[in-house]
Amino acid sequence: QQMRSSKESYVAANKLNDIPEALQEVKNHLGEGAADNTMERIKKTGKKKKKQSNDIDKASRKRKSESHEKLAVKKETILETGNPLIPTPLSHIPLKILTDIETELVYTDEENISFEFAEPAVSTSTQPARRDSEAADALGTPAGSALPQIDRRLQTTLREASACYRQKNYAAAAEQFSTALELCSKGAAIDNAFESSPEDISSIASFIETKLVTCYLKLKKPDDALNHSYRSIILNPTYFRNHLRQAAAFRCLERYSEAARSTMIADYMYWLTRGTEQHISKLIKLYWQAMIEEAITREVSFSVMYTPFVTEVNADKINKIKDIFAKKHPDYVEHIYTDPHGLHILPQTAEWPSLPPQKYLLTLGFRNKHIGKILERWSSRKLPVFSERKAPFSPLTREETKRYWDYTGKKIVPVMDFIRSTKLTDNLCACSRGIEKLHYASLLGRLQRVEEQSQVINQAMAELATVPYLQDISQQDAELLQSLMADAMDTLEGRSDKGRVWNKIQKV
Repeated sequence: QQMRSSKESYVAANKLNDIPEALQEVKNHLGEGAADNTMERIKKTGKKKKKQSNDIDKASRKRKSESHEKLAVKKETILETGNPLIPTPLSHIPLKILTDIETELVYTDEENISFEFAEPAVSTSTQPARRDSEAADALGTPAGSALPQIDRRLQTTLREASACYRQKNYAAAAEQFSTALELCSKGAAIDNAFESSPEDISSIASFIETKLVTCYLKLKKPDDALNHSYRSIILNPTYFRNHLRQAAAFRCLERYSEAARSTMIADYMYWLTRGTEQHISKLIKLYWQAMIEEAITREVSFSVMYTPFVTEVNADKINKIKDIFAKKHPDYVEHIYTDPHGLHILPQTAEWPSLPPQKYLLTLGFRNKHIGKILERWSSRKLPVFSERKAPFSPLTREETKRYWDYTGKKIVPVMDFIRSTKLTDNLCACSRGIEKLHYASLLGRLQRVEEQSQVINQAMAELATVPYLQDISQQDAELLQSLMADAMDTLEGRSDKGRVWNKIQKV
Protein backbone atom coordinates (compact mmCIF):
# COMPACT_ATOMS: atom_id res chain seq x y z
CA GLN A 1 0.00 0.00 0.00
CA GLN A 2 1.20 3.51 -0.75
CA MET A 3 2.90 5.55 1.95
CA ARG A 4 0.75 8.46 3.12
CA SER A 5 1.65 11.57 1.22
CA SER A 6 1.84 13.91 4.21
CA LYS A 7 5.39 14.90 5.09
CA GLU A 8 4.89 14.44 8.84
CA SER A 9 3.73 10.84 8.51
CA TYR A 10 6.52 9.98 6.08
CA VAL A 11 9.23 11.51 8.26
CA ALA A 12 7.96 9.79 11.42
CA ALA A 13 7.67 6.39 9.77
CA ASN A 14 11.03 6.76 8.05
CA LYS A 15 12.75 7.90 11.25
CA LEU A 16 11.74 4.80 13.11
CA ASN A 17 11.68 2.45 10.12
CA ASP A 18 9.22 0.47 12.27
CA ILE A 19 6.47 -0.32 9.83
CA PRO A 20 7.93 -2.62 7.13
CA GLU A 21 7.36 -0.88 3.84
CA ALA A 22 7.05 -4.24 2.08
CA LEU A 23 4.09 -4.95 4.38
CA GLN A 24 2.30 -1.63 4.02
CA GLU A 25 -1.14 -3.13 4.59
CA VAL A 26 -0.52 -1.90 8.15
CA LYS A 27 -2.05 1.48 7.51
CA ASN A 28 -4.43 2.83 10.12
CA HIS A 29 -8.03 2.75 8.91
CA LEU A 30 -9.63 3.38 12.30
CA GLY A 31 -10.03 7.15 11.99
CA GLU A 32 -7.95 10.30 12.25
CA GLY A 33 -7.77 10.23 16.05
CA ALA A 34 -6.34 6.72 16.02
CA ALA A 35 -3.93 7.71 13.29
CA ASP A 36 -2.69 10.66 15.33
CA ASN A 37 -2.16 8.43 18.36
CA THR A 38 -0.24 5.91 16.26
CA MET A 39 2.05 8.52 14.73
CA GLU A 40 2.67 10.09 18.15
CA ARG A 41 3.66 6.67 19.47
CA ILE A 42 5.98 6.18 16.50
CA LYS A 43 7.65 9.54 17.14
CA LYS A 44 8.21 8.77 20.83
CA THR A 45 9.61 5.33 20.13
CA GLY A 46 11.77 6.70 17.32
CA LYS A 47 13.78 8.74 19.80
CA LYS A 48 14.92 5.53 21.46
CA LYS A 49 15.95 3.82 18.25
CA LYS A 50 19.66 3.70 17.41
CA LYS A 51 21.21 3.80 13.98
CA GLN A 52 21.00 0.45 12.19
CA SER A 53 24.05 -1.48 11.07
CA ASN A 54 25.44 -0.80 7.59
CA ASP A 55 24.16 -4.09 6.18
CA ILE A 56 20.62 -3.48 7.34
CA ASP A 57 20.70 0.16 6.24
CA LYS A 58 21.71 -1.01 2.79
CA ALA A 59 18.92 -3.59 2.68
CA SER A 60 16.40 -1.07 4.02
CA ARG A 61 17.34 1.53 1.39
CA LYS A 62 16.97 -1.13 -1.30
CA ARG A 63 13.49 -2.04 -0.07
CA LYS A 64 12.47 1.62 0.13
CA SER A 65 13.61 2.38 -3.40
CA GLU A 66 11.74 -0.65 -4.73
CA SER A 67 8.51 -0.31 -2.79
CA HIS A 68 8.01 3.44 -2.21
CA GLU A 69 4.68 4.56 -3.68
CA LYS A 70 3.88 1.04 -4.93
CA LEU A 71 1.26 -1.42 -3.78
CA ALA A 72 2.39 -4.46 -1.78
CA VAL A 73 -0.02 -7.18 -2.84
CA LYS A 74 -0.28 -10.88 -3.57
CA LYS A 75 2.11 -12.26 -6.17
CA GLU A 76 -0.62 -13.92 -8.20
CA THR A 77 -2.51 -10.64 -8.73
CA ILE A 78 0.23 -9.56 -11.13
CA LEU A 79 -1.31 -11.92 -13.66
CA GLU A 80 -4.54 -9.92 -13.85
CA THR A 81 -5.19 -8.05 -17.09
CA GLY A 82 -7.23 -4.98 -17.89
CA ASN A 83 -6.20 -3.22 -14.70
CA PRO A 84 -4.57 0.19 -15.33
CA LEU A 85 -2.71 -0.07 -12.01
CA ILE A 86 -0.84 -3.36 -12.29
CA PRO A 87 0.51 -3.96 -8.78
CA THR A 88 4.01 -5.05 -7.94
CA PRO A 89 4.92 -7.99 -5.70
CA LEU A 90 6.38 -7.65 -2.23
CA SER A 91 9.99 -6.56 -2.37
CA HIS A 92 12.25 -9.43 -1.35
CA ILE A 93 15.17 -9.19 0.99
CA PRO A 94 18.05 -10.55 -1.13
CA LEU A 95 19.04 -14.16 -0.55
CA LYS A 96 22.64 -13.04 -0.05
CA ILE A 97 21.60 -11.08 3.06
CA LEU A 98 19.73 -14.10 4.44
CA THR A 99 22.70 -16.40 3.94
CA ASP A 100 24.97 -13.83 5.57
CA ILE A 101 22.64 -13.72 8.59
CA GLU A 102 22.65 -17.51 8.80
CA THR A 103 26.44 -17.60 8.56
CA GLU A 104 26.73 -15.18 11.48
CA LEU A 105 23.93 -16.43 13.74
CA VAL A 106 23.11 -20.02 12.73
CA TYR A 107 26.37 -21.58 11.60
CA THR A 108 28.61 -19.84 14.11
CA ASP A 109 31.17 -22.36 15.39
CA GLU A 110 30.35 -22.33 19.08
CA GLU A 111 32.54 -24.15 21.55
CA ASN A 112 30.50 -23.18 24.58
CA ILE A 113 27.69 -24.88 26.42
CA SER A 114 25.08 -22.66 27.99
CA PHE A 115 24.49 -23.47 31.65
CA GLU A 116 21.69 -20.96 31.91
CA PHE A 117 18.86 -22.70 33.75
CA ALA A 118 19.94 -22.51 37.36
CA GLU A 119 22.93 -21.97 39.63
CA PRO A 120 25.03 -25.11 40.18
CA ALA A 121 23.92 -27.12 43.20
CA VAL A 122 27.42 -27.03 44.75
CA SER A 123 30.05 -24.38 44.17
CA THR A 124 33.45 -24.07 45.84
CA SER A 125 34.36 -20.92 43.96
CA THR A 126 33.99 -17.41 45.33
CA GLN A 127 33.26 -16.21 41.80
CA PRO A 128 29.59 -15.83 40.83
CA ALA A 129 28.41 -18.32 38.23
CA ARG A 130 28.25 -16.78 34.78
CA ARG A 131 24.82 -17.22 33.23
CA ASP A 132 25.60 -15.91 29.77
CA SER A 133 24.53 -18.21 26.96
CA GLU A 134 28.14 -18.82 25.97
CA ALA A 135 29.82 -18.82 29.36
CA ALA A 136 31.09 -22.34 29.83
CA ASP A 137 33.76 -24.02 27.72
CA ALA A 138 32.52 -27.35 26.41
CA LEU A 139 36.01 -28.78 26.34
CA GLY A 140 36.51 -28.44 30.07
CA THR A 141 36.06 -25.60 32.53
CA PRO A 142 39.00 -23.98 34.28
CA ALA A 143 39.91 -24.76 37.88
CA GLY A 144 37.90 -22.74 40.34
CA SER A 145 35.03 -22.14 37.94
CA ALA A 146 31.52 -22.30 39.35
CA LEU A 147 30.43 -24.35 36.36
CA PRO A 148 30.47 -28.18 36.38
CA GLN A 149 33.26 -30.18 34.74
CA ILE A 150 32.37 -32.04 31.51
CA ASP A 151 33.04 -35.80 31.48
CA ARG A 152 36.45 -36.56 29.92
CA ARG A 153 35.14 -39.09 27.39
CA LEU A 154 32.55 -36.59 26.29
CA GLN A 155 35.19 -33.86 26.04
CA THR A 156 37.30 -36.00 23.73
CA THR A 157 34.34 -36.82 21.48
CA LEU A 158 33.30 -33.18 21.28
CA ARG A 159 36.84 -32.15 20.35
CA GLU A 160 36.90 -34.67 17.51
CA ALA A 161 33.46 -33.59 16.34
CA SER A 162 34.45 -29.91 16.36
CA ALA A 163 37.64 -30.67 14.44
CA CYS A 164 35.64 -32.48 11.74
CA TYR A 165 33.20 -29.58 11.56
CA ARG A 166 35.98 -27.03 11.07
CA GLN A 167 37.44 -29.23 8.33
CA LYS A 168 33.99 -29.16 6.66
CA ASN A 169 33.65 -32.90 7.04
CA TYR A 170 30.06 -32.55 8.19
CA ALA A 171 29.12 -36.21 7.86
CA ALA A 172 31.95 -37.24 10.21
CA ALA A 173 31.08 -34.38 12.56
CA ALA A 174 27.45 -35.51 12.70
CA GLU A 175 28.58 -39.04 13.50
CA GLN A 176 30.81 -37.82 16.34
CA PHE A 177 28.11 -35.56 17.77
CA SER A 178 25.67 -38.49 17.63
CA THR A 179 28.21 -40.52 19.62
CA ALA A 180 28.46 -37.69 22.13
CA LEU A 181 24.68 -37.65 22.47
CA GLU A 182 24.70 -41.39 23.11
CA LEU A 183 27.32 -40.91 25.84
CA CYS A 184 25.03 -38.33 27.47
CA SER A 185 22.12 -40.75 27.41
CA LYS A 186 24.28 -43.31 29.21
CA GLY A 187 25.14 -40.85 31.96
CA ALA A 188 28.53 -39.59 30.73
CA ALA A 189 27.88 -35.86 30.85
CA ILE A 190 29.22 -34.40 34.12
CA ASP A 191 32.24 -35.77 35.97
CA ASN A 192 30.46 -35.59 39.28
CA ALA A 193 26.70 -35.73 38.85
CA PHE A 194 26.17 -34.81 42.51
CA GLU A 195 27.75 -31.39 41.91
CA SER A 196 25.38 -30.37 39.15
CA SER A 197 21.68 -30.03 38.55
CA PRO A 198 19.67 -32.01 35.97
CA GLU A 199 19.35 -28.74 34.05
CA ASP A 200 23.12 -28.70 33.49
CA ILE A 201 22.91 -32.10 31.80
CA SER A 202 20.02 -30.79 29.70
CA SER A 203 22.22 -27.87 28.65
CA ILE A 204 24.93 -30.23 27.44
CA ALA A 205 22.49 -32.43 25.53
CA SER A 206 20.86 -29.37 23.97
CA PHE A 207 24.27 -28.09 22.89
CA ILE A 208 24.99 -31.38 21.11
CA GLU A 209 21.54 -31.41 19.50
CA THR A 210 22.02 -27.91 18.14
CA LYS A 211 25.42 -28.87 16.70
CA LEU A 212 23.68 -31.75 14.91
CA VAL A 213 21.23 -29.22 13.48
CA THR A 214 24.05 -27.25 11.84
CA CYS A 215 25.70 -30.43 10.55
CA TYR A 216 22.51 -31.67 8.88
CA LEU A 217 21.78 -28.24 7.43
CA LYS A 218 25.25 -28.27 5.87
CA LEU A 219 24.55 -31.79 4.56
CA LYS A 220 21.30 -30.53 2.94
CA LYS A 221 19.16 -32.75 5.18
CA PRO A 222 16.68 -30.21 6.61
CA ASP A 223 14.23 -32.84 7.90
CA ASP A 224 16.92 -34.37 10.12
CA ALA A 225 18.03 -30.88 11.16
CA LEU A 226 14.45 -29.99 12.08
CA ASN A 227 14.03 -33.04 14.32
CA HIS A 228 17.21 -32.18 16.24
CA SER A 229 16.16 -28.53 16.49
CA TYR A 230 12.96 -29.57 18.26
CA ARG A 231 14.94 -31.58 20.80
CA SER A 232 17.41 -28.76 21.40
CA ILE A 233 14.50 -26.43 22.20
CA ILE A 234 12.77 -28.96 24.46
CA LEU A 235 16.02 -29.28 26.43
CA ASN A 236 16.90 -25.59 26.44
CA PRO A 237 14.02 -23.33 25.35
CA THR A 238 15.65 -20.03 26.40
CA TYR A 239 18.65 -20.08 24.04
CA PHE A 240 17.76 -17.87 21.07
CA ARG A 241 20.06 -19.66 18.59
CA ASN A 242 18.11 -22.91 19.09
CA HIS A 243 15.00 -21.18 17.76
CA LEU A 244 16.94 -19.47 14.98
CA ARG A 245 18.40 -22.77 13.80
CA GLN A 246 14.92 -24.22 13.77
CA ALA A 247 13.90 -21.27 11.56
CA ALA A 248 16.76 -22.02 9.17
CA ALA A 249 15.57 -25.64 8.87
CA PHE A 250 12.02 -24.45 8.16
CA ARG A 251 13.36 -22.07 5.50
CA CYS A 252 15.18 -24.90 3.74
CA LEU A 253 11.88 -26.82 3.71
CA GLU A 254 10.07 -23.72 2.38
CA ARG A 255 7.83 -23.64 5.46
CA TYR A 256 8.10 -19.88 5.76
CA SER A 257 5.28 -19.16 8.22
CA GLU A 258 6.79 -21.55 10.76
CA ALA A 259 10.24 -20.09 10.08
CA ALA A 260 8.81 -16.64 10.84
CA ARG A 261 7.36 -17.81 14.17
CA SER A 262 10.63 -19.46 15.21
CA THR A 263 12.51 -16.25 14.38
CA MET A 264 10.00 -14.14 16.32
CA ILE A 265 10.54 -16.34 19.39
CA ALA A 266 14.33 -16.15 18.87
CA ASP A 267 14.10 -12.35 18.90
CA TYR A 268 12.06 -12.41 22.12
CA MET A 269 14.39 -14.92 23.81
CA TYR A 270 17.41 -12.80 22.92
CA TRP A 271 15.88 -9.90 24.84
CA LEU A 272 14.61 -12.13 27.66
CA THR A 273 18.12 -13.51 28.33
CA ARG A 274 19.55 -9.98 28.39
CA GLY A 275 21.03 -9.92 24.93
CA THR A 276 22.50 -6.45 24.46
CA GLU A 277 23.99 -6.35 20.95
CA GLN A 278 21.73 -4.22 18.76
CA HIS A 279 23.40 -5.65 15.68
CA ILE A 280 22.23 -9.18 16.50
CA SER A 281 18.71 -8.01 17.29
CA LYS A 282 18.49 -6.18 13.96
CA LEU A 283 19.66 -9.23 12.02
CA ILE A 284 17.06 -11.43 13.72
CA LYS A 285 14.28 -8.97 12.88
CA LEU A 286 15.43 -8.73 9.27
CA TYR A 287 15.33 -12.54 8.98
CA TRP A 288 11.86 -12.58 10.55
CA GLN A 289 10.60 -9.99 8.06
CA ALA A 290 12.03 -11.95 5.14
CA MET A 291 10.21 -15.09 6.25
CA ILE A 292 6.89 -13.22 6.53
CA GLU A 293 7.36 -11.75 3.06
CA GLU A 294 8.05 -15.19 1.62
CA ALA A 295 5.00 -16.65 3.36
CA ILE A 296 2.73 -13.92 1.96
CA THR A 297 4.01 -13.92 -1.61
CA ARG A 298 3.92 -17.72 -1.95
CA GLU A 299 0.45 -18.19 -0.51
CA VAL A 300 -2.34 -18.35 -3.12
CA SER A 301 -5.40 -19.29 -1.05
CA PHE A 302 -5.60 -16.19 1.15
CA SER A 303 -4.41 -12.59 1.42
CA VAL A 304 -3.65 -10.51 4.52
CA MET A 305 -3.86 -7.00 5.93
CA TYR A 306 -2.41 -5.68 9.21
CA THR A 307 -4.14 -2.71 10.87
CA PRO A 308 -2.49 -0.79 13.74
CA PHE A 309 -4.39 -1.29 16.98
CA VAL A 310 -4.71 1.77 19.21
CA THR A 311 -8.07 1.71 20.93
CA GLU A 312 -10.69 -0.91 21.63
CA VAL A 313 -12.05 -2.44 18.44
CA ASN A 314 -15.80 -2.89 18.27
CA ALA A 315 -17.95 -4.61 15.66
CA ASP A 316 -18.40 -1.43 13.62
CA LYS A 317 -14.65 -0.91 13.29
CA ILE A 318 -14.10 -4.55 12.33
CA ASN A 319 -16.76 -4.17 9.63
CA LYS A 320 -15.00 -1.04 8.40
CA ILE A 321 -11.69 -2.93 8.25
CA LYS A 322 -13.37 -5.70 6.26
CA ASP A 323 -14.79 -3.18 3.78
CA ILE A 324 -11.34 -1.67 3.25
CA PHE A 325 -9.86 -5.15 2.82
CA ALA A 326 -12.48 -6.01 0.19
CA LYS A 327 -11.53 -2.91 -1.83
CA LYS A 328 -7.81 -3.70 -1.61
CA HIS A 329 -8.11 -7.44 -2.31
CA PRO A 330 -11.21 -8.08 -4.44
CA ASP A 331 -10.02 -11.60 -5.31
CA TYR A 332 -10.12 -12.72 -1.67
CA VAL A 333 -13.61 -11.82 -0.51
CA GLU A 334 -15.33 -15.20 -0.33
CA HIS A 335 -14.84 -14.92 3.42
CA ILE A 336 -13.09 -12.13 5.34
CA TYR A 337 -11.95 -12.78 8.89
CA THR A 338 -10.30 -10.51 11.48
CA ASP A 339 -8.48 -12.40 14.23
CA PRO A 340 -10.13 -11.29 17.51
CA HIS A 341 -7.84 -13.19 19.90
CA GLY A 342 -4.38 -11.89 20.65
CA LEU A 343 -2.74 -8.93 18.95
CA HIS A 344 -0.02 -9.28 16.36
CA ILE A 345 3.43 -7.71 16.14
CA LEU A 346 5.62 -7.10 13.11
CA PRO A 347 9.42 -7.46 13.00
CA GLN A 348 10.47 -3.82 12.87
CA THR A 349 8.07 -2.86 15.66
CA ALA A 350 9.31 -5.44 18.16
CA GLU A 351 11.55 -3.29 20.35
CA TRP A 352 11.19 -5.37 23.50
CA PRO A 353 13.54 -3.43 25.83
CA SER A 354 11.91 -0.02 25.28
CA LEU A 355 8.24 0.70 24.79
CA PRO A 356 5.85 -2.18 24.12
CA PRO A 357 5.84 -2.91 20.37
CA GLN A 358 3.04 -1.61 18.18
CA LYS A 359 0.18 -4.11 18.05
CA TYR A 360 -1.82 -4.95 14.94
CA LEU A 361 -5.09 -6.60 14.03
CA LEU A 362 -4.74 -9.29 11.36
CA THR A 363 -7.38 -9.58 8.66
CA LEU A 364 -7.46 -12.55 6.31
CA GLY A 365 -9.42 -12.90 3.08
CA PHE A 366 -10.04 -16.28 1.46
CA ARG A 367 -10.76 -17.60 -1.98
CA ASN A 368 -12.41 -20.64 -0.37
CA LYS A 369 -15.44 -19.73 1.73
CA HIS A 370 -15.46 -23.14 3.48
CA ILE A 371 -11.94 -22.70 4.90
CA GLY A 372 -12.64 -19.15 6.05
CA LYS A 373 -15.80 -20.18 7.91
CA ILE A 374 -14.05 -23.11 9.62
CA LEU A 375 -11.26 -20.82 10.81
CA GLU A 376 -13.76 -18.33 12.24
CA ARG A 377 -15.72 -21.13 13.94
CA TRP A 378 -12.55 -22.47 15.56
CA SER A 379 -11.61 -19.01 16.81
CA SER A 380 -14.79 -18.88 18.91
CA ARG A 381 -13.71 -21.90 20.96
CA LYS A 382 -11.70 -21.61 24.15
CA LEU A 383 -9.36 -24.39 23.00
CA PRO A 384 -8.62 -25.34 19.39
CA VAL A 385 -9.89 -28.66 18.06
CA PHE A 386 -8.46 -29.91 14.78
CA SER A 387 -11.58 -31.74 13.64
CA GLU A 388 -15.08 -31.11 12.39
CA ARG A 389 -16.61 -34.32 13.74
CA LYS A 390 -20.36 -34.15 14.20
CA ALA A 391 -20.24 -36.82 16.93
CA PRO A 392 -17.00 -36.46 18.97
CA PHE A 393 -17.40 -39.86 20.65
CA SER A 394 -17.51 -41.65 17.29
CA PRO A 395 -14.05 -41.99 15.74
CA LEU A 396 -13.67 -41.13 12.08
CA THR A 397 -13.18 -44.01 9.69
CA ARG A 398 -10.05 -44.14 7.56
CA GLU A 399 -12.03 -42.95 4.52
CA GLU A 400 -13.64 -40.09 6.46
CA THR A 401 -10.26 -39.02 7.78
CA LYS A 402 -8.75 -39.02 4.29
CA ARG A 403 -11.68 -37.00 2.96
CA TYR A 404 -11.41 -34.52 5.80
CA TRP A 405 -7.67 -34.08 5.21
CA ASP A 406 -8.07 -33.56 1.45
CA TYR A 407 -10.90 -31.04 1.69
CA THR A 408 -10.05 -29.24 4.92
CA GLY A 409 -6.96 -30.36 6.86
CA LYS A 410 -4.16 -29.59 4.44
CA LYS A 411 -5.80 -26.25 3.56
CA ILE A 412 -6.31 -25.04 7.11
CA VAL A 413 -2.82 -25.90 8.48
CA PRO A 414 -1.00 -23.19 6.43
CA VAL A 415 -3.54 -20.59 7.61
CA MET A 416 -3.04 -21.52 11.27
CA ASP A 417 0.74 -21.40 10.86
CA PHE A 418 0.60 -17.99 9.21
CA ILE A 419 -1.61 -16.53 11.95
CA ARG A 420 0.97 -17.64 14.54
CA SER A 421 3.90 -16.10 12.63
CA THR A 422 3.24 -12.66 14.14
CA LYS A 423 1.40 -13.73 17.29
CA LEU A 424 3.70 -14.40 20.23
CA THR A 425 1.04 -15.37 22.78
CA ASP A 426 -2.63 -16.31 22.87
CA ASN A 427 -4.98 -14.72 25.37
CA LEU A 428 -7.39 -17.67 25.33
CA CYS A 429 -5.14 -20.52 26.41
CA ALA A 430 -1.37 -20.54 26.84
CA CYS A 431 -1.18 -24.06 25.35
CA SER A 432 -3.28 -23.34 22.23
CA ARG A 433 -0.46 -23.68 19.71
CA GLY A 434 0.70 -26.98 21.21
CA ILE A 435 -2.83 -28.37 21.26
CA GLU A 436 -3.31 -27.38 17.60
CA LYS A 437 -0.22 -29.36 16.65
CA LEU A 438 -1.16 -32.38 18.78
CA HIS A 439 -4.58 -32.58 17.09
CA TYR A 440 -2.79 -32.29 13.75
CA ALA A 441 -0.48 -35.16 14.80
CA SER A 442 -3.48 -37.32 15.74
CA LEU A 443 -4.94 -36.75 12.28
CA LEU A 444 -1.63 -37.75 10.66
CA GLY A 445 -1.59 -40.86 12.85
CA ARG A 446 -5.03 -41.91 11.61
CA LEU A 447 -3.73 -41.46 8.08
CA GLN A 448 -0.77 -43.73 9.02
CA ARG A 449 1.76 -41.01 8.19
CA VAL A 450 3.91 -42.08 11.10
CA GLU A 451 7.09 -40.13 10.36
CA GLU A 452 5.22 -36.86 9.91
CA GLN A 453 3.20 -37.58 13.06
CA SER A 454 6.38 -38.02 15.10
CA GLN A 455 7.84 -34.77 13.77
CA VAL A 456 4.67 -32.79 14.54
CA ILE A 457 4.52 -34.20 18.10
CA ASN A 458 8.11 -33.10 18.66
CA GLN A 459 7.19 -29.68 17.28
CA ALA A 460 4.26 -29.49 19.72
CA MET A 461 6.55 -30.40 22.62
CA ALA A 462 9.02 -27.69 21.62
CA GLU A 463 6.15 -25.18 21.51
CA LEU A 464 4.91 -26.27 24.94
CA ALA A 465 8.41 -26.16 26.47
CA THR A 466 8.70 -22.53 25.35
CA VAL A 467 5.30 -21.36 26.66
CA PRO A 468 6.34 -20.51 30.29
CA TYR A 469 9.01 -18.14 28.97
CA LEU A 470 6.63 -16.28 26.65
CA GLN A 471 3.94 -15.41 29.19
CA ASP A 472 2.77 -15.84 32.76
CA ILE A 473 0.68 -18.99 33.07
CA SER A 474 -1.90 -19.96 35.65
CA GLN A 475 -1.70 -23.07 37.80
CA GLN A 476 -4.41 -24.63 35.66
CA ASP A 477 -2.43 -23.94 32.47
CA ALA A 478 0.73 -25.33 34.09
CA GLU A 479 -1.04 -28.57 34.94
CA LEU A 480 -2.48 -28.79 31.42
CA LEU A 481 0.98 -28.17 29.95
CA GLN A 482 2.53 -30.97 32.03
CA SER A 483 -0.23 -33.38 31.05
CA LEU A 484 0.14 -32.53 27.36
CA MET A 485 3.92 -33.03 27.49
CA ALA A 486 3.59 -36.36 29.31
CA ASP A 487 0.97 -37.71 26.91
CA ALA A 488 2.96 -36.51 23.89
CA MET A 489 6.02 -38.38 25.18
CA ASP A 490 3.92 -41.52 25.69
CA THR A 491 2.73 -41.30 22.10
CA LEU A 492 6.30 -40.91 20.79
CA GLU A 493 7.35 -43.97 22.76
CA GLY A 494 4.65 -46.06 21.12
CA ARG A 495 2.19 -46.36 23.96
CA SER A 496 -1.52 -46.40 23.18
CA ASP A 497 -2.88 -42.95 22.33
CA LYS A 498 -6.29 -43.62 23.86
CA GLY A 499 -7.30 -41.18 26.56
CA ARG A 500 -4.87 -38.45 25.56
CA VAL A 501 -5.46 -35.02 27.07
CA TRP A 502 -6.15 -33.34 23.73
CA ASN A 503 -8.70 -36.04 22.81
CA LYS A 504 -10.48 -35.57 26.15
CA ILE A 505 -10.61 -31.82 25.51
CA GLN A 506 -12.17 -32.53 22.11
CA LYS A 507 -14.90 -34.70 23.68
CA VAL A 508 -15.75 -32.05 26.25
